[in-house]
Amino acid sequence: MAKIFIRRAAATFCLILLLAGLPNAAIPARAAGPLDAVVGVYASVPRDARTADILGTERRGSGVVIDKDGLVLTIGYLIMEAISAELVLPGNKTVPAEVVAYDYETGFGLLRAQSPLGIEPVPLGQSSELKVDSQVLVAAASGARPLVGAVVVSRREFAGYWEYLLPDAIFTAPPHFEFGGAALLGRDGRLLGVGSLIVADAAGPERQVPGNMMVPIDALKPILADLIANGRSKVPPRPWLGISSEEARGRLFVTHVSPDGPAAKAGLAVNDIIVGVAGQEITGQADFYRKVWALGGAGIEVPLTVLSRDGLSEIKLNSASRYDHLKLKPSY
Repeated sequence: MAKIFIRRAAATFCLILLLAGLPNAAIPARAAGPLDAVVGVYASVPRDARTADILGTERRGSGVVIDKDGLVLTIGYLIMEAISAELVLPGNKTVPAEVVAYDYETGFGLLRAQSPLGIEPVPLGQSSELKVDSQVLVAAASGARPLVGAVVVSRREFAGYWEYLLPDAIFTAPPHFEFGGAALLGRDGRLLGVGSLIVADAAGPERQVPGNMMVPIDALKPILADLIANGRSKVPPRPWLGISSEEARGRLFVTHVSPDGPAAKAGLAVNDIIVGVAGQEITGQADFYRKVWALGGAGIEVPLTVLSRDGLSEIKLNSASRYDHLKLKPSY
């Protein structure tokens, strides 16, 4: 197991500088802060899991303790379909954890420590107040630089190739390379988001500024109670098609078709081009998702206009719920 919490003293030094705004000479000898609540997350996923080939069977990242009973917030892909998980605390102490919830719409995941952590939780901040050019900290549980000072370089919509749309993502630079589940902390030490991806265009389309995409913490607040109680949000699942796509000039090129998913059953193939939904032309990836989701909930029939090597055709997909496709806990 990789060494956890490397260079923690240096990271705490940086935390004091940013959060307190003090010159070097005025730094206290010791400071407790939210960094101690950033813990390692390790999850084991079975070989036959739907996501095993893409995300692997042994997943490692970070999480953030958000309540006194050991509830840990992380990015969902770390624990999706996991059969076991553990938290790694300072000093490489490990604590078994239960997977509590996974929310596909936001990307958040929750775990609960199976024994007391003795760690002060990080309070949740207000990510809607985070503006471009704001100074922030990105904190992970491992890596040569666990704590990275960063700047918010854009706030905008993010469309992921895996049928994912985040209306108000937070983009920071420079990038933290241990981004999965990392904590985005404001100057007051409150949690403003959770790390999801490393991207090349953090400052905006066609601007080559590498950075991280963060899921804003405000997206968690309306669903947190449901996630704790039921393992998922009460919001009805959206129709899932089982494709990955890449946008080019407003058209969607199919890059992957999930085995046994709705698209595969309807005959959609890699390199097909999706040009319309229900008779309406699409203008991009986000527009495609919105037009599909506007048809109704999971299970609705989705008519697509598709350009393949055989020409233009209309294909009808019987959508599904991604929760039913994944091998999740029965309570989900």
